[in-house]
Amino acid sequence: MKNKVLTIFTLGLLSAIGPFSIDMYLPSFPAIADDFNTSISHIGLSLSSFFIGISVGQLIYGPLLDRFGRKKPLYVGLILYLIASILCAYSVDANMLILLRFFQALGSCVGMVAARALIRDLFPVEENAKIFSFTMLVIAVSPIVAPTAGGYITLHFGWKTIFLVLAAISFIILLAVYFWLPAGNKPNKEMSLLPKPIITQFLAALKVPQFYTYALVSAVSASGLYAYIAGSPLVFMGIFEVTEEQYGWIFAFLALGMVASNLINTLLLKKFTSEQITMTAQTAQVIIGFVLMTGTIFNWFGLYETIFLIWIFLCTQGFIFPNSSALAMAPFTRTAGTASALMGAIQLGIGAVATALVSALSKTTAIPMTSVMFASGALAYIIYFIGNHFLKEISLD
Repeated sequence: MKNKVLTIFTLGLLSAIGPFSIDMYLPSFPAIADDFNTSISHIGLSLSSFFIGISVGQLIYGPLLDRFGRKKPLYVGLILYLIASILCAYSVDANMLILLRFFQALGSCVGMVAARALIRDLFPVEENAKIFSFTMLVIAVSPIVAPTAGGYITLHFGWKTIFLVLAAISFIILLAVYFWLPAGNKPNKEMSLLPKPIITQFLAALKVPQFYTYALVSAVSASGLYAYIAGSPLVFMGIFEVTEEQYGWIFAFLALGMVASNLINTLLLKKFTSEQITMTAQTAQVIIGFVLMTGTIFNWFGLYETIFLIWIFLCTQGFIFPNSSALAMAPFTRTAGTASALMGAIQLGIGAVATALVSALSKTTAIPMTSVMFASGALAYIIYFIGNHFLKEISLD
């Protein structure tokens, strides 16, 4: 690798294109709803369709990345994303936007799958958690920059401009992939693209206990983050009545929690294992989620208390995601693309359910958002301890 820093930065950009596509247009929900004469909850379905597109798309790209190498599918996906982003800007109604967001997601998800596979390709397995943390720093910057920029763009240029900016960003990422990104593992010409062998590869990954344990922990835990993303426009702009620009700044502040925890995670990995860090962070997430949900139900918290508790909740995610992802991917080499796709599909599929639940139930209260956040943390906690107990029994045998 000629330039490790540029490689990691490009991997971070590829991982961040999906989150950036989500975060940047959140402040524009009221404006889009007004333009299309519909509700914010209806516009929220464009977020759910995006998650469904990412989930489905990752299952498609995984085998393609193993069969044709990492870069060719990347070019195809990024070009699809660019075209879909431009078309989103010219949507004539909410349903058209919802559909186009699905295709935009199909393009964006190739970056997420390829980035995880390339981390496994290019770096020693013992460095994977640290590299995941570095790429997560780039991802974590997106909710700091994107909503603030999205609020400003919506206020001064209109919401349609957001999607044109996203198209321009995807073009820049295309150039970074071409000039800075190593090819990774060579194409596996033995990899069949027929349905039966592909399904067999996915099933083979699902039979690996370490994979399904940590993939589920990562996915279920992250659904709390997606519930927050789906519910935050209503909670902050609808219930607490902050402006679009204020919402952007709140979103940015909350994202700092993930930035800080990712930085701390890279330091903790020098003294603690990924398993130990995941266990501690998962326990903290359950406690904070319970306090946040209970306080919301009994109306204990105002704006600032709510922001503070969500900030701590997101801090835990900055520890859980990179460590659980590295642990899930560790058993794979040649089929890292397939395993990465499956992990991403599980994560975003569960995320789509979480966002759909929050969008469907959130009308005038923050209870659905905070309840789903707590439930995701609690379920991930249970999966972690049952799965870890099973893994220890296997190792003893």
